[in-house]
Amino acid sequence: MYDTLIIGGGVCGMSCALVLGSAVKKPFVANKKIGIVTHQKTSSLQEALFNNAYGIPAGTLGSDLLKDSISQLSKLYPHIDQIEGEKVVRIEGEFPSFRVVTNKNSYAAKTIVVAIGYSNTFDIQGLMEFVETHKKSVPEKQRIQLKNNDHLVTEGIYVAGTLAGWRSQLSIAAGSGAAVATDILTMWNNGIQSQSHDKIQK
Repeated sequence: MYDTLIIGGGVCGMSCALVLGSAVKKPFVANKKIGIVTHQKTSSLQEALFNNAYGIPAGTLGSDLLKDSISQLSKLYPHIDQIEGEKVVRIEGEFPSFRVVTNKNSYAAKTIVVAIGYSNTFDIQGLMEFVETHKKSVPEKQRIQLKNNDHLVTEGIYVAGTLAGWRSQLSIAAGSGAAVATDILTMWNNGIQSQSHDKIQK
Protein backbone atom coordinates (compact mmCIF):
# COMPACT_ATOMS: atom_id res chain seq x y z
CA MET A 1 0.00 0.00 0.00
CA TYR A 2 1.48 3.33 -1.09
CA ASP A 3 0.80 6.29 1.15
CA THR A 4 1.09 8.39 -2.00
CA LEU A 5 1.32 7.25 -5.62
CA ILE A 6 2.17 9.90 -8.22
CA ILE A 7 0.99 9.36 -11.79
CA GLY A 8 3.29 10.99 -14.34
CA GLY A 9 7.04 11.55 -14.65
CA GLY A 10 6.98 15.03 -16.17
CA VAL A 11 7.77 18.35 -14.48
CA CYS A 12 4.97 18.47 -11.91
CA GLY A 13 5.13 14.77 -11.05
CA MET A 14 8.88 14.75 -10.55
CA SER A 15 8.77 18.03 -8.61
CA CYS A 16 6.18 16.52 -6.28
CA ALA A 17 8.29 13.37 -5.84
CA LEU A 18 11.49 15.34 -5.13
CA VAL A 19 9.85 17.43 -2.41
CA LEU A 20 8.26 14.38 -0.78
CA GLY A 21 11.56 12.53 -1.05
CA SER A 22 13.51 15.34 0.57
CA ALA A 23 11.28 15.18 3.66
CA VAL A 24 12.29 11.60 4.48
CA LYS A 25 14.02 12.58 7.74
CA LYS A 26 10.94 14.24 9.19
CA PRO A 27 9.38 11.99 11.85
CA PHE A 28 5.94 12.07 10.26
CA VAL A 29 7.37 10.98 6.88
CA ALA A 30 9.81 8.29 8.06
CA ASN A 31 7.57 5.29 7.42
CA LYS A 32 5.64 6.60 4.42
CA LYS A 33 5.74 4.57 1.21
CA ILE A 34 5.89 6.73 -1.92
CA GLY A 35 5.82 5.70 -5.57
CA ILE A 36 5.78 7.40 -8.96
CA VAL A 37 4.68 6.03 -12.32
CA THR A 38 7.42 7.63 -14.43
CA HIS A 39 5.68 7.55 -17.81
CA GLN A 40 7.28 10.35 -19.89
CA LYS A 41 6.59 9.49 -23.53
CA THR A 42 3.76 12.00 -23.93
CA SER A 43 5.38 14.78 -21.88
CA SER A 44 5.47 18.15 -23.64
CA LEU A 45 9.09 18.39 -22.48
CA GLN A 46 10.11 15.89 -25.16
CA GLU A 47 10.29 18.73 -27.71
CA ALA A 48 11.02 21.65 -25.38
CA LEU A 49 13.99 24.03 -25.29
CA PHE A 50 14.46 26.18 -22.19
CA ASN A 51 15.86 29.69 -22.19
CA ASN A 52 13.39 31.34 -19.80
CA ALA A 53 13.09 28.98 -16.81
CA TYR A 54 14.57 30.14 -13.51
CA GLY A 55 17.56 28.08 -12.36
CA ILE A 56 17.87 26.09 -15.58
CA PRO A 57 20.81 26.91 -17.89
CA ALA A 58 19.77 28.46 -21.20
CA GLY A 59 19.70 25.96 -24.02
CA THR A 60 18.65 23.01 -21.85
CA LEU A 61 16.58 20.46 -23.73
CA GLY A 62 13.39 19.22 -22.15
CA SER A 63 14.26 15.63 -23.09
CA ASP A 64 17.52 15.92 -21.13
CA LEU A 65 15.70 17.46 -18.18
CA LEU A 66 13.35 14.47 -18.08
CA LYS A 67 16.25 12.01 -17.97
CA ASP A 68 18.15 14.05 -15.40
CA SER A 69 15.15 14.26 -13.09
CA ILE A 70 14.82 10.47 -13.05
CA SER A 71 18.50 10.15 -12.16
CA GLN A 72 18.28 12.86 -9.51
CA LEU A 73 15.32 11.17 -7.82
CA SER A 74 17.07 7.79 -7.91
CA LYS A 75 20.32 9.13 -6.52
CA LEU A 76 18.98 11.40 -3.77
CA TYR A 77 15.82 9.58 -2.74
CA PRO A 78 16.11 5.88 -3.62
CA HIS A 79 13.36 5.06 -1.10
CA ILE A 80 10.82 6.34 -3.64
CA ASP A 81 9.69 3.53 -5.94
CA GLN A 82 9.94 4.39 -9.62
CA ILE A 83 7.50 2.40 -11.73
CA GLU A 84 8.75 2.40 -15.31
CA GLY A 85 7.18 1.36 -18.60
CA GLU A 86 3.58 1.41 -17.37
CA LYS A 87 0.60 3.59 -18.20
CA VAL A 88 -2.30 4.15 -15.82
CA VAL A 89 -5.65 3.22 -17.33
CA ARG A 90 -8.04 3.14 -14.36
CA ILE A 91 -8.49 4.27 -10.77
CA GLU A 92 -10.87 2.41 -8.49
CA GLY A 93 -12.05 2.79 -4.90
CA GLU A 94 -12.10 5.79 -2.59
CA PHE A 95 -9.99 7.37 0.12
CA PRO A 96 -8.04 5.85 1.82
CA SER A 97 -8.13 2.70 -0.27
CA PHE A 98 -7.57 3.28 -3.99
CA ARG A 99 -6.53 0.78 -6.63
CA VAL A 100 -4.43 2.22 -9.48
CA VAL A 101 -4.56 -0.06 -12.50
CA THR A 102 -1.94 0.17 -15.26
CA ASN A 103 -1.57 -1.67 -18.55
CA LYS A 104 0.59 -4.22 -16.70
CA ASN A 105 -0.13 -4.19 -12.95
CA SER A 106 -2.25 -2.69 -10.20
CA TYR A 107 -1.22 -0.85 -7.04
CA ALA A 108 -2.92 0.04 -3.77
CA ALA A 109 -2.64 3.65 -2.62
CA LYS A 110 -4.06 5.83 0.13
CA THR A 111 -3.63 9.05 -1.85
CA ILE A 112 -3.00 9.75 -5.53
CA VAL A 113 -1.42 12.66 -7.41
CA VAL A 114 -2.43 12.91 -11.08
CA ALA A 115 0.41 14.76 -12.80
CA ILE A 116 0.02 14.24 -16.53
CA GLY A 117 -0.68 16.64 -19.39
CA TYR A 118 -3.87 18.42 -20.39
CA SER A 119 -4.46 16.74 -23.74
CA ASN A 120 -8.07 15.91 -24.60
CA THR A 121 -6.95 12.31 -25.16
CA PHE A 122 -7.01 11.90 -21.35
CA ASP A 123 -8.81 8.64 -20.64
CA ILE A 124 -8.11 7.39 -17.11
CA GLN A 125 -11.30 5.63 -16.12
CA GLY A 126 -12.55 6.63 -12.70
CA LEU A 127 -11.59 10.26 -13.28
CA MET A 128 -13.64 11.11 -16.37
CA GLU A 129 -16.47 12.60 -14.29
CA PHE A 130 -14.06 15.37 -13.22
CA VAL A 131 -12.99 16.39 -16.76
CA GLU A 132 -13.87 19.90 -17.88
CA THR A 133 -12.66 22.43 -20.47
CA HIS A 134 -9.31 23.99 -19.60
CA LYS A 135 -9.89 27.54 -18.35
CA LYS A 136 -6.49 29.00 -19.27
CA SER A 137 -5.92 27.57 -22.74
CA VAL A 138 -7.15 28.79 -26.11
CA PRO A 139 -10.39 26.98 -27.06
CA GLU A 140 -9.00 25.82 -30.43
CA LYS A 141 -6.57 23.48 -28.70
CA GLN A 142 -9.39 21.68 -26.86
CA ARG A 143 -7.33 21.20 -23.69
CA ILE A 144 -8.92 19.77 -20.57
CA GLN A 145 -8.43 19.95 -16.83
CA LEU A 146 -9.77 18.11 -13.81
CA LYS A 147 -12.20 19.99 -11.59
CA ASN A 148 -10.35 20.81 -8.40
CA ASN A 149 -10.18 23.10 -5.42
CA ASP A 150 -6.57 24.18 -4.86
CA HIS A 151 -5.31 20.94 -6.49
CA LEU A 152 -7.71 18.66 -4.60
CA VAL A 153 -10.06 16.80 -6.96
CA THR A 154 -11.81 14.72 -4.32
CA GLU A 155 -10.73 13.30 -1.00
CA GLY A 156 -7.41 11.51 -1.51
CA ILE A 157 -6.92 12.55 -5.17
CA TYR A 158 -4.80 15.57 -6.12
CA VAL A 159 -4.06 16.98 -9.57
CA ALA A 160 -1.00 19.04 -10.54
CA GLY A 161 0.30 21.08 -13.46
CA THR A 162 -1.64 21.86 -16.61
CA LEU A 163 -4.24 19.21 -15.75
CA ALA A 164 -5.00 21.26 -12.61
CA GLY A 165 -5.82 24.24 -14.82
CA TRP A 166 -2.44 25.97 -14.87
CA ARG A 167 -0.78 27.39 -17.97
CA SER A 168 1.94 25.44 -19.76
CA GLN A 169 5.14 26.92 -18.28
CA LEU A 170 7.82 24.75 -16.69
CA SER A 171 8.12 26.99 -13.62
CA ILE A 172 4.37 26.91 -13.04
CA ALA A 173 4.21 23.13 -13.42
CA ALA A 174 7.13 22.60 -11.05
CA GLY A 175 5.56 24.91 -8.49
CA SER A 176 2.21 23.16 -8.78
CA GLY A 177 3.82 19.77 -8.11
CA ALA A 178 5.73 21.17 -5.14
CA ALA A 179 2.54 22.75 -3.77
CA VAL A 180 0.76 19.40 -3.86
CA ALA A 181 3.71 17.77 -2.10
CA THR A 182 3.54 20.30 0.74
CA ASP A 183 -0.21 19.75 1.04
CA ILE A 184 0.47 16.02 1.43
CA LEU A 185 3.21 16.70 3.98
CA THR A 186 0.77 18.89 5.91
CA MET A 187 -1.82 16.10 5.85
CA TRP A 188 0.76 13.59 7.11
CA ASN A 189 1.71 16.05 9.86
CA ASN A 190 -1.85 16.06 11.25
CA GLY A 191 -2.74 19.33 9.57
CA ILE A 192 0.27 21.31 10.82
CA GLN A 193 1.56 23.41 7.89
CA SER A 194 4.68 21.71 6.50
CA GLN A 195 7.31 22.00 3.77
CA SER A 196 10.78 20.64 3.12
CA HIS A 197 13.99 22.67 2.67
CA ASP A 198 17.60 21.61 2.34
CA LYS A 199 20.23 23.84 3.96
CA ILE A 200 23.98 24.28 3.75
CA GLN A 201 25.55 22.60 6.77
CA LYS A 202 27.60 25.01 8.89
